[in-house]
Amino acid sequence: MPSPTTRALVTGSLAVLTLGAAACGGSNGSSSSSGSGGSSGSGGKGTIALLLPETKTARYEAHDKPEFEAKFKQLCADCKVLYSNADQDSAKQQQQAEAALTQGAKVLVLDPVDGKAAESIVAKAKQQQVAVVSYDRLVSGPADVYVSFQNEQVGKLQGEALLKALGSGGKKTIVMINGSPTDPNAAQFKKGAHSALDGKVTIGVEYDTPDWSNDKAQQEMQAAITKIGKDNIDGVYAANDGTAGGAIAAMKAGGFATIPPVTGQDAELAGIQRILAGDQYMTVYKATKAEAEAAAQATYDLLQGNKPSGADATTNNGSTDVPSILLTPVAVTKANIKDTVVADGYWKASDICTGAFASACQAAGTS
Repeated sequence: MPSPTTRALVTGSLAVLTLGAAACGGSNGSSSSSGSGGSSGSGGKGTIALLLPETKTARYEAHDKPEFEAKFKQLCADCKVLYSNADQDSAKQQQQAEAALTQGAKVLVLDPVDGKAAESIVAKAKQQQVAVVSYDRLVSGPADVYVSFQNEQVGKLQGEALLKALGSGGKKTIVMINGSPTDPNAAQFKKGAHSALDGKVTIGVEYDTPDWSNDKAQQEMQAAITKIGKDNIDGVYAANDGTAGGAIAAMKAGGFATIPPVTGQDAELAGIQRILAGDQYMTVYKATKAEAEAAAQATYDLLQGNKPSGADATTNNGSTDVPSILLTPVAVTKANIKDTVVADGYWKASDICTGAFASACQAAGTS
């Protein structure tokens, strides 16, 4: 059951959904599957492609893929889903999209590695009268619908949480470790964070992190420590849990007696555990099940030749206003882990509260 907090925040978007059971697990690389026994699908047969961008961010294989496929199979038991993951390689994603079109995909669900570079995928799809769902990340070109979260709000939540953690007592100095410069969402997270932070803290140094690389984030944080000095860093804005993990590793290696507040995003298992352990201050939870199911419904609508239901917003991608379904993100700290990610079934307490984290879970009331 979704938590009361999450239900309240996503009510408008969830109204367009028919929620189905989510499957667990995932696989890398490329695969295809065909329905054989979905109970409620009533539409005609068809082939669609799900094109995800990378595996460094754990959510795609652990949540987005199985949650999308489960809902879509419920809607269209006899449809075929072609799945590919680009492993953060835009050229590979181009090849995967072309292969899907060759195999007869009538809708591409595209989460682009590089939003601008993927415009050529959209153009080729349109040439073949194939619809495009821009999933999670905004793609350039005339996509039919964009399904994501309010991404500037993600950055704003992160910035506001960091300010709260820093507290009063003079202007503090922070390091900003942003996301990949090729990911259009990263620019929105960054904009939202700056709207909360600018003028209220001193930004000692700021980086954009290629490919959302944890290792690169660790190197950036090491460089920041060298430049600013460990005693002069009061907090870290990290755009997601992976970059947060890299920054925290650098600070631990750099001899920090206490890790300052660090933000994150995606509610990854490792991020939640770091929050319980006191190494990371917060993350932003994005209910991927709601997002994946909204995308599955939009995909089914387009496959049937209909306009996607629930696309009651628009997002400009630089060339056109794309009809959009935008969900609401939720800030998560130690205080509300149980009421958000655990209550929603995103992670089980038994997944989180293992080994060294068992006592922290008990202290936080998570287990």
